[in-house]
Amino acid sequence: MEYLLVQILNGVQLGLLMFLLAAGLTLTLGIMDLVNLAHGSLYMMGAYLAWTFIGWTDSFVLGVLLALPATFALGVVLEMVVMRRLYARTHLDHVLATFGLILFFNELVRVIWGPAGKSIAVPPFLANTVEILPGVPYPAYRFALIVAGGVVALLLAWLVARTRMGMLIRAGASNRRMIGALGVNIELLFSLVFGLGAVFAGLAGTIAAPIGSVKIGMGDDILILALVIIVIGGIGSIKGAFVAAMLVGQIDIFGRTYLADLLKLFMGPASASAAAPAISQVLVYVLMAGVLVWRPTGLFGQRS
Repeated sequence: MEYLLVQILNGVQLGLLMFLLAAGLTLTLGIMDLVNLAHGSLYMMGAYLAWTFIGWTDSFVLGVLLALPATFALGVVLEMVVMRRLYARTHLDHVLATFGLILFFNELVRVIWGPAGKSIAVPPFLANTVEILPGVPYPAYRFALIVAGGVVALLLAWLVARTRMGMLIRAGASNRRMIGALGVNIELLFSLVFGLGAVFAGLAGTIAAPIGSVKIGMGDDILILALVIIVIGGIGSIKGAFVAAMLVGQIDIFGRTYLADLLKLFMGPASASAAAPAISQVLVYVLMAGVLVWRPTGLFGQRS
């Protein structure tokens, strides 16, 4: 039971991390109708900016706090310079342009920070373990990720449901032409939404860096999971992104842990350990396919 509890927490931690990335993407796609493949690049840029600011300030907390407004500014500039020219174009143009941005950001990182990967150490005050139950230790940093991700999820839910900006975001997701006709500054709203999505992506990259690595292209693979999450949850639905991220997190973690033990009954330990992660990824896509068959707009997507 102790092992099961630890794996459930690992799934929650992964799910919240994926939610931070998927939330910005679902806002961008749901409101702006923009297919932004470069969202993973903002995840990468957030991590690199955090690495830089942590080095300058010699403080993990200050580095993260400085990286977030820097990522927001990067998102706003990117929206004003590039994305505004894509709104009237087709989704294929969105895909081609934002794929080009992926290549641009990868080369930009190579020029500024070099080709070698970077590492961000876990802050000393979170380098120990906490007892979630008597005799059940859990890494303090991962537990802090769960708490921080939960707080951000609650703040985002409050922002969308209880504030004027959230009202405009929900209205824009329903009928952006109408809110434009009512006098709402669409350009400003789109800039704020894109910047907010960039902040969530940068925060995800920043807090994930100490348990992984900061490297070129680090956002490319995780972007695929984020797209799967917003398809499962429903494009434009924050609640759907959260529920789908929790499901995907649990499936991925349990597939990697318990499937390996099950496969060892039929094959060697090395083969079982290699096959379990691949099968867990397949299960995520099976979930997506099942949801799309049952409800093509996603779990919480609006029926057309």
